[in-house]
Amino acid sequence: MEPFAEILKESKIFANRDALSPHYLPDNLLFRDKQISSIVKALTPSLKGERGRNLFVYGKTGTGKTSCVKFVMEKLRVMPEIRAKISYINCRIYNSRYRVLSKIMSDHLPIYAKRGYGIVDLYERLISWIEEDGKVLVVIIDEIDIVKDLDDLIYTLTRANSDIKAGGITIVGISNKISFKEDLDPRSISTLYENEIVFPPYNSLELAAILKQRVEIGFKPGIIEQSMLNLIAAITAKESGDARLSLKILSKAGELAEEEGRKEISQKDVETAVKSAEEEVAYDLISTLPEHQKLVIYAISLLTMQGSRYRKLTEGEENYLFSGEVYDKYVAVSNSMSKEPKSSRWYRKYISDLEMQGLINTYESGKGMRGHTKLIKLMYSPQKIKATVEKNLFRESEAEGKTGKEGNAGKEGNAGE
Repeated sequence: MEPFAEILKESKIFANRDALSPHYLPDNLLFRDKQISSIVKALTPSLKGERGRNLFVYGKTGTGKTSCVKFVMEKLRVMPEIRAKISYINCRIYNSRYRVLSKIMSDHLPIYAKRGYGIVDLYERLISWIEEDGKVLVVIIDEIDIVKDLDDLIYTLTRANSDIKAGGITIVGISNKISFKEDLDPRSISTLYENEIVFPPYNSLELAAILKQRVEIGFKPGIIEQSMLNLIAAITAKESGDARLSLKILSKAGELAEEEGRKEISQKDVETAVKSAEEEVAYDLISTLPEHQKLVIYAISLLTMQGSRYRKLTEGEENYLFSGEVYDKYVAVSNSMSKEPKSSRWYRKYISDLEMQGLINTYESGKGMRGHTKLIKLMYSPQKIKATVEKNLFRESEAEGKTGKEGNAGKEGNAGE
């Protein structure tokens, strides 16, 4: 029974582990007063029961977008004079138009969220519910760019405002990519009529203050020195300004100290936690990539494991791949999954996006290596990336009842291509 007794022992390090989670909402969100005020101002007409403009909130991961929107919503929920109804939708889970509509119905009319109702039925019932008393529904769509049929979703929600005789729907979209609308159909963009708020990354001083705020709640006294918080903040600010990464490093450092039975976090704990946390964030990021970016990085992982067919030409180039062979592999994987591969122009954009997010590295080769070409290198374990994409993409296809060629893609990958 000793191992089980160990589980129940009081922690020497942590006072409240939840406070170190990026999902924890403190009573005060530091350095985001301006953004919170902008969100409230943009939503004021909707909250009064009037049709307002849609709101789009942009910023890199860990800049406080979701926390600020949730903070505003939590404050508003307890105000009796607020006339709007609110639905928060996490698109990592609800990643299609049907799932988004089902979640809205589950929040407000749960009897209609059961399986069996089609999109038209849900849409008509939603409109009737809004028209009953002229209410406004505020739909918060977090990581909106992940929705697979986003054009259809936006068209449905914006079209509803034309069909609703009294009341309306306001969209609050949250995205890591300010450019995500470039992928939308022009007709969808023309219906949005939105406000926009862009969240800047945190700097090192801000990150250090955020960490100190969480340490005071999450750790017991004297566990970590301010110099260690400054170190975590400096490392994270240099990389991305991502508060989530800072918190992940802090939490991991605490776990390392606790595993060794110490009551203080050392610099070594922090340095070890940095490497571990960066990998975890990378694999989390891959899970949120749009479908075709997932297929591209999947192709890169397969080729990295297999080895470039031009490996003799890239000898001494640290396992770089030729951009052309990666594109060919991406096309093959897409076809095996019955997905229409994008053009080479879109492929180049995906490569640029993956590099910007730190998942790959590229450089232009000099003359003489099959001419002038781009070389690509994966920055993380190909085996882990392959497993992450398969878990994400292929299991999702199975859950939706898709079989056939997709299954062959998974088997092809498992064969070690």
